[in-house]
Amino acid sequence: MSWLYSLTWIDALGWLGATLTITGSAMRTIIPLRCIGIAANSVGLTYAVVMNLYPSMTVNLILLPLNSMRLYQMIRLIRQVRQASKSDLSMEWLKPFMTRRKVEAGEVLFARGDSANCMFYTLSGRYRLKELNIELLQGQVVGEMGFMSPDNKRTQTLECLESGEILNISYDEVRQLYFQNPEFGFYFLRLTSERLFKNMERMEAEIERLKRDAAEAAPLKQMASA
Repeated sequence: MSWLYSLTWIDALGWLGATLTITGSAMRTIIPLRCIGIAANSVGLTYAVVMNLYPSMTVNLILLPLNSMRLYQMIRLIRQVRQASKSDLSMEWLKPFMTRRKVEAGEVLFARGDSANCMFYTLSGRYRLKELNIELLQGQVVGEMGFMSPDNKRTQTLECLESGEILNISYDEVRQLYFQNPEFGFYFLRLTSERLFKNMERMEAEIERLKRDAAEAAPLKQMASA
């Protein structure tokens, strides 16, 4: 009876490992997949040790730490992403990846419609986005919208008003950082989103101003026509 009880227990363990393996294959997201994989490896390793199945034992001894390491990396990645999504948009850490150069007053760094291949970080001097008539402060990123544009074209003209220094980084390097560092990806996404929302706010403010001007001008027109 003890032999039968032991065999039944081992069979149940084997079926549990098979069920976990099938369940893991059906997972659509990576963290549940890794968790089920760890459980399946643990059960499979126990079953292999009891049954002296050395090939299965070897496979599970390799997969168990591998799945554990990948799970740790994913949890750490999610923690970094959450931290990045709550932090400010300081790009100071990007400086080591950028190239410094001097800019003279009157120089146009890029013009609207130009092909875009890099973005800039203002260190010193004064700069203006011509079409929006917006002067940029020191320590600002500019030129990132061309990276998001489908045809990689500049949407504004950036001119230097006062000599200074800038840092620039090519879009190819930005792509590498984007895919290698998910935290940078969230920074970049928030940066471009914030720029779009600010442009929308300016547009809405301008529409409201035009409406007010039109409303104020209407009585004057009526008086003039009378």
